Amino acid sequence: MRRRSVLLAVPAGLLTLAGCGDDKSGSEKTKPSQEPTNQSPSPAPSGKIVSGPVPPITAGKKFGEKPKVAKGTGKPSQDLAVKTISQGDGRKTVKGDWVQINYLAQIWDTGKVIDNTFDKKKTAAFPIGKGQVLPGWDQGLLGRNLGSRLELAVPPAYAYGKQGQPQAGIKGTDTLVFVIDLVAAFDAKSSAKGSKVEQTDADLPKVSTNTDGKAPTITLPKKAAPKKLVSEYVIEGDGPEVKKTDALLVQYKGVLWDGGKEFDSTYKRGELAQFSLQQVVKGWSQGLTGKKVGSRVLVVVPPDLGYGKAAQKGIPANSTLVFSVDILAVL
Repeated sequence: MRRRSVLLAVPAGLLTLAGCGDDKSGSEKTKPSQEPTNQSPSPAPSGKIVSGPVPPITAGKKFGEKPKVAKGTGKPSQDLAVKTISQGDGRKTVKGDWVQINYLAQIWDTGKVIDNTFDKKKTAAFPIGKGQVLPGWDQGLLGRNLGSRLELAVPPAYAYGKQGQPQAGIKGTDTLVFVIDLVAAFDAKSSAKGSKVEQTDADLPKVSTNTDGKAPTITLPKKAAPKKLVSEYVIEGDGPEVKKTDALLVQYKGVLWDGGKEFDSTYKRGELAQFSLQQVVKGWSQGLTGKKVGSRVLVVVPPDLGYGKAAQKGIPANSTLVFSVDILAVL
C-alpha cells in the first residue's frame, strides 16, 4: 500500500456532487488522512458526448457571472450533453488535472437550483478523469480550454444512477444541468508563482526557490529547533490572503528537524493535496492563515502545534516538523 498523507485532507468534490457523506473528521485533526472515495454509485458508460439539448441561459451569460438557466423542455438526451457557451484561450484540461471551477447545478424537469458556488464566493476543485467526481464531470470536462463556460446536461447514468441522491433532492430519474466556468487547472508539477524572498535568518531552514515542478530542497541549520511556530515567505505570491476558514490546494514537502528525514511529500506521491485549515494540525492552520495564494511558505511546527507526544508513521513523538508549502489555490 502506498503511503498516505500525514495531513488530514478534505474529500475532493462537494457533498451534493460526490455524495461523500457527513464529515466526522473534526476530532481527528492529527490523524493520517483518508483518501477520498467519492465514486459514482454505479458504473457510468463511456458513450459519445453530444452538444445538446441543453436549456438556454437566460441571464448572467458571461464567464464569472452567476447564470440563470431556464427549465428544461422536452426529453433530455440519454447521452452526456456538453455545450461550449464561451470558448476560453487557456490550455486544455487533461486526465489527472485538479480543475478549479465555479458552477451552478439544477434539475432538468423542475429548474430547481440544488447548488452553486457563485453565491458562496468559493470555487470548487477536484481531479478529473480519476473517478472522484460524477462521471459526467470526469468525461465532460476533459479536453476543455481553461477560461471556458460550459453547459452540461447529465443523465442519471452519468450522475447518481437509479438510486439518485435523496438528501440533495435528486431522484434516480433526474437529469442534472450544470453551468461550469473553468477557472484554472493544476497538476503534479504545479508550483508557487511570485517574487523570491531573501532568506537571511541563519537559525532557520533554507528552502530552494525552484518552480520547475520538482520538490524544493530544505537545508536545515545546525541549531536547536525553535520553540515557537515559524511561518515565512520563500516565494511571495500576489493572490488573496488565506483566511482561517479557507480550504486550500497545495504542494508540500515535510522533513524532520532532527536528521532531516523526509516523512511526507506531494511531489513524491505525484498528487496535490486539498484540505480545510480547520482540519489540519494547528501549526498548518496558524502558519498558512494570512499568507497569499501563489506563495511558497516555510513552516516550522513545534511539537505542541503538531503531533505532540503521539508518534505517527515516520514521525517520532515530540518532533519538530519542517514544511515547504506551495499555496496553489483557495477553494
